[in-house]
Amino acid sequence: MFWSKEAPETVGEGKADKVAIEAEGLYRSGKMHCAEAVLAAVRNAFAPGVSEDVVRMAAGFGGGSGTGCICGAVSGATMALGMVLPGEKKRVSALTKELHRWFKGEYGATCCKLILQSHGKPCPELTGKVAGKVAEMLTS
Repeated sequence: MFWSKEAPETVGEGKADKVAIEAEGLYRSGKMHCAEAVLAAVRNAFAPGVSEDVVRMAAGFGGGSGTGCICGAVSGATMALGMVLPGEKKRVSALTKELHRWFKGEYGATCCKLILQSHGKPCPELTGKVAGKVAEMLTS
């Protein structure tokens, strides 16, 4: 995933790519961690009418909820699904399971500590990929 401060739009760039670029950029800016960046980018693309305060609710989920457990990007993505699909618990549950299967296929685990041990610190790129995947799931 390529990121630049300007994040220029290119012809034919899909919504998932835009969401991925934005999430990675938010993470790299240092203003947000993984969970916040994923939730913010998905909110901006799919639920701009939802208060930005929602993103603050993800504050404790970065770095595996501060303990290295479930990846913050996955937590933010799960929150984003519920935000974009209110009242659709069955669909959110199915998409969350799909997200976890995809993520485990990419990184081998959903545990932040394990990912950091086996992949170094892929957090900026991982954040973008997760946000892009959620956008892809929501548009398909």
